[in-house]
Amino acid sequence: MAGSGNSLTPLKDLRVSSHQIPAFDLIPNTSIQQKPLLIYHTAFLASAANASAIEAHLNSVGVVTPQWRYTMYSTTHFHSSSHEVLCVAAGKAKLCFGAEDNPKRVEPVVEKGDVIIVPAGVGHRLLQDQEGGFSMVGSYPRGKNWDMCYGKKGEEEKVKSIEDLGWFERDPIYGDRGPVHDI
Repeated sequence: MAGSGNSLTPLKDLRVSSHQIPAFDLIPNTSIQQKPLLIYHTAFLASAANASAIEAHLNSVGVVTPQWRYTMYSTTHFHSSSHEVLCVAAGKAKLCFGAEDNPKRVEPVVEKGDVIIVPAGVGHRLLQDQEGGFSMVGSYPRGKNWDMCYGKKGEEEKVKSIEDLGWFERDPIYGDRGPVHDI
């Protein structure tokens, strides 16, 4: 099973936060598919929480394709064409999910080793890089390309297309078992 060995927190010990975030203005958040924002706290153990090791693990599981190494944009944005898997490879940061003026927003502090499963439509942005050097590996389901939406007029057709996106058939981190199956 993917996730065995010394790179991941054992599934039985994994702490997961799950958040439903209502639509706000023109940002749909989790309102379309009702799939929650998931945070796997310290999924990758410290010894395996570097970008190269994370990418190798993601490729071995085979659910998502790593596409970039970067921080998070400081402007609220969302994706309509794909769900997103963000693996924190370095540092610690406060993020915002749901739009900064949304009273139901979620503002977690994430750190090296954490994984965030961001359903299509969920607005997200960086609020504060708390240590300097915050970076993630951004990945998307195999065969999917990501787009950028900002909750503006003219994006309605893109937002409507979220209804037809499939969910993960396997967990992108743990494979055949894992939190994406528990929702």
